[in-house]
Amino acid sequence: MSSRLVVGLQPVREAIRVHADKLRVLVEGGPSPQLEALARFAKDRGAEVERVTRGDLDRASKGGRHQGAIAYAPELRLVTLDELAAPSDTGPAAIVALDEIEDPQNFGAVVRSCVAIGASGVLWPEHRSAPLSPAMFRASAGAVEHAALCRVGALPAALEVLRARPMRVLGLDADGPAVISDEDLTGDVVLVVGAEGKGLRKPVKKACDALVRLPMRGPIASLNASVAAGIALYEIVRQRAASEAP
Repeated sequence: MSSRLVVGLQPVREAIRVHADKLRVLVEGGPSPQLEALARFAKDRGAEVERVTRGDLDRASKGGRHQGAIAYAPELRLVTLDELAAPSDTGPAAIVALDEIEDPQNFGAVVRSCVAIGASGVLWPEHRSAPLSPAMFRASAGAVEHAALCRVGALPAALEVLRARPMRVLGLDADGPAVISDEDLTGDVVLVVGAEGKGLRKPVKKACDALVRLPMRGPIASLNASVAAGIALYEIVRQRAASEAP
């Protein structure tokens, strides 16, 4: 039985795109072109579609902003650390590791950036991290359905495993001695992002090959975790594109 609750137009649309006939989709009845299009898309993909009232959706979504649509989807598949670190024929790895990101909005936004920019996957510890929840799915705008997700017991130990592969493990730190653009990011890279305000924990810093900072010229000394991750990922993309240019 599909049991994972997905709430909101875009998250439901991406769940349909990935899981198709494994879904049960509830759509609010009424003259809404967006909802009509979503219902047709779900039916065309073989999903079970029910037309319900807004009150039904309010109760089923448990307070989530459903925008007239929810879905019951299969549980997300998590990959193992070995799977995440396995060589790929698509090029060097770019893994994002999250150190105690407890805000589901930040967690979801990081996953959205990773999927959009083409990162290999997202790694996080099972304790003191935001859960895989409807709020996180919504914040990712459905990108979580496409992501390679890896949850580990202890982040420092996982980073040591990746370093031994070998992968270059870089921690984002506002006080890092080097700017990220000074690092060679064309090989296999793990980018470690800490929570806003707390930054990286000491054991996590010790597990990194280097600590790097983003270039900041304004009066604000730090960025939201998801914004910082996105900027750093684009630096990886920039360097790899430049290395491949004729």
